[in-house]
Amino acid sequence: MPDAQPPDRLQLSEKLNISRVLTGLWQVADIEKDGDTIDPETGADWLAAYADAGFNTFDMADHYGSAEIITGTLLARGKASRPLAFTKWCPAPGPMTRDVVRAGVEDRLRRLGVDRVDLLQFHWWSFHHPAWLDALHELAQLRDEGLIAEIGVTNFDAAHVDVALSDGVPLLTNQVSFSLLDRRAAGPLSELSSRTNLRLLAYGTLCGGFLSERWLGKPEPQDIPDWSKMKYKRFIDTTGGWDAFQGVLAAANTIAQKYSVSIPNVATRWVLDHPAVAGVIVGARLGERVHVDDNRQLFSFTLDPEDHAGLSEAFANTRDVPGDCGDEYRRPPFLTASGDLSHHLETMPLQHEAEANPMREGGQRVLSGSKWEDIAGYARAQKIGDRILVSGTTATAGADRIVALDDAGAQTTYVIDKILAALAAFGARAEDVVRTRIYITDEADVEAISLAHGRVFGDVKPANTLVVVAGLIGGYRVEIEAEAIVAP
Repeated sequence: MPDAQPPDRLQLSEKLNISRVLTGLWQVADIEKDGDTIDPETGADWLAAYADAGFNTFDMADHYGSAEIITGTLLARGKASRPLAFTKWCPAPGPMTRDVVRAGVEDRLRRLGVDRVDLLQFHWWSFHHPAWLDALHELAQLRDEGLIAEIGVTNFDAAHVDVALSDGVPLLTNQVSFSLLDRRAAGPLSELSSRTNLRLLAYGTLCGGFLSERWLGKPEPQDIPDWSKMKYKRFIDTTGGWDAFQGVLAAANTIAQKYSVSIPNVATRWVLDHPAVAGVIVGARLGERVHVDDNRQLFSFTLDPEDHAGLSEAFANTRDVPGDCGDEYRRPPFLTASGDLSHHLETMPLQHEAEANPMREGGQRVLSGSKWEDIAGYARAQKIGDRILVSGTTATAGADRIVALDDAGAQTTYVIDKILAALAAFGARAEDVVRTRIYITDEADVEAISLAHGRVFGDVKPANTLVVVAGLIGGYRVEIEAEAIVAP
């Protein structure tokens, strides 16, 4: 076995020098799920063992049990080399006012016992509710005030990261699933990273522990005891099943034997070597298994072309995870620990509520509250029988702010989200859209706009018209109207 090496570090920003292997604390919630809470001092002792070995960057969230409190206990000990605490705020969709966002951040500060969050990562359940962009701008204000060192997001797809960046949000990271089985992050997100300052923090690199010697050549498990494995077993099923997974595991094992390292080392090294990846998050089962020595082997070898060829051959026998990063939380297949989230998404508050149309018996309409609806006399959307008509929609946030002023593709993403929010008020979805009409001001934007349209409607394929016009009121680059048909 090669000599263990200290973990590589990365100057992620002027304020953050991180271990490239972050210690993930999501399993604290699983350990505490039956009601027993980890003693904070004992938990801090366990974290100190990681920090003393150089793995001093910890990742957690508001819903990871007492992980923030345990980490705060460690930080309070005042070690000369202060560990870094990255946490997440995952609010329910709703208005993201300054007070709401500040309260969410202040709760993180209180639980961590600090004056500044090192990296505040924001999660949003449904982009059909546009307040996510409001929240990110409020977080940027708190960053300017010094309550946050840096801002990240978690489980965002490339299109919505692009909207945020194009709208001036200083995003530093996006935390997403990335592994030998889930290779989505190597696509649009990595391309976006190559032309911006965004970097990825990769979780799920070991698929809940499935990517290890323990499962090599073993029969498919029938009884899965913990949340993490329940989640990643769904990834295995989606990407081709147990036999295809065993092929990837065998390929990784061949490489592991070549370098006298472990399968987890190979799986993690493969992700860590991607140019977009700043760090990988390896979960810690506190008080049960400490992987410090094994993790340090990560930095004792590199993968060569032969290794990548062997893995690529195994990948060819698997299926890709559908969609882009984060889709598993928002649409089927729901690859989460609890599985199907459709009931959860259906109970979330809508951006709009449909009301009866007093001018048409049995009809409904949606009003967005824009002053122009009364001035010009129109509705955001109308439903007549089984037909829904959505007015021309622009990338407007709040009363009159243009989103992503110089990025037509990002504007299109935001516009389509607004259209889908209007449809949702009538119980309709993207799949119900039968026609879209697109008005643009610059022919050079056709490809970017078309790609954003195709990302949502690529399988639906509604009738479509795209017209270049002399100009749009307000300086917008794109305006879209839509029609949908639903069962009466």
